[in-house]
Amino acid sequence: MVAASEEVGNPSSVHGFGRRARARLEDARESIAEWLDVAPDRVTFVSGATEANNLALAQADGPVLASAIEHPSVLEAVPGTLRLPVEADGRVDPERCERLAAETGCGLVAVMLANNETGIVQPVREIARRLRRRGIRLHVDAAQVPGRLEFAFAELGADYLALSAHKFGGPPGIGALVAGPGIELRPLLRGGGQERRSRAGTENLPAACGFAAALRAIGREEIRRIAELRDRLEAAVAGYPDVVIIGRNRPRLANTSCILLAGIAADLLVMRLDLEGVAVGAGAACSSGKMAESHVLAAMGLPREIASCAIRVSLGWTTGEAEIAAFLAAFRKIRGELRDRPGLANPAPATT
Repeated sequence: MVAASEEVGNPSSVHGFGRRARARLEDARESIAEWLDVAPDRVTFVSGATEANNLALAQADGPVLASAIEHPSVLEAVPGTLRLPVEADGRVDPERCERLAAETGCGLVAVMLANNETGIVQPVREIARRLRRRGIRLHVDAAQVPGRLEFAFAELGADYLALSAHKFGGPPGIGALVAGPGIELRPLLRGGGQERRSRAGTENLPAACGFAAALRAIGREEIRRIAELRDRLEAAVAGYPDVVIIGRNRPRLANTSCILLAGIAADLLVMRLDLEGVAVGAGAACSSGKMAESHVLAAMGLPREIASCAIRVSLGWTTGEAEIAAFLAAFRKIRGELRDRPGLANPAPATT
């Protein structure tokens, strides 16, 4: 990124400085395309997965059907977006998806590859297979997935896929929309011919190079390492009778634990953990500052009084044994203090 930031040319300029910048940009695009196993011209640089999701849904001819657990950048991208229910385990039923897509006459279905709050992985390949025979396109938000689950774009069978670099160690403010073979994008941002006329505006060259570098740094061993740490954390907290781990027995991302401490409000637990030097979330990070009810857990059928107790614990490339030990020590201390408060019952945990 530092080397790219020293380029003075605009990638769209034809002089020597511009050609040098263009070469760096296309090297980054080719690196990302190779990681995804797609042709480079299928990768369009955007500002992040929010823009990628909006751009993908803008391609729909007809109504959009989106799973009820999608990120708000999908659910709010198109007015009148229809909701696709999920089962109690947080997963979309492919048969139900196909049926509803056909009944509603939708032109595009949006199902995320893995959920940002629970980490639960969706049966995207089966959904794509069913929709393809109906002639219905599929958009997949995969922002949470690189570095936490192995995948290739072609294997998913999707028509569009959204990524955000900051989710896997790259810089914020850069992402990509990947489109299937032969699909030409209708731009949301107009006024220039950049990105094959798919997205107007001078490309963010340093960030694009950081995006590519972060993807290249991902390895299988890192995914296994994080999963082992996550499993160790969950095994420790699962020993408490008032703790539930949402989706623990379902396919999930390697780094995500949605933990429910029955009877203890999530915002209180988040604040108490923060005072102990441990940062966790409640709901989506994009909802910071507004501790709203989780639409994801509500869609799974959890009552509000139960869903309001769930926190999200995320592991990453900087997480090691020391961080797991620190979390467990803080969690044990805070749970004991909160349970000892006068008048607080020790409720039975919810089942999921």
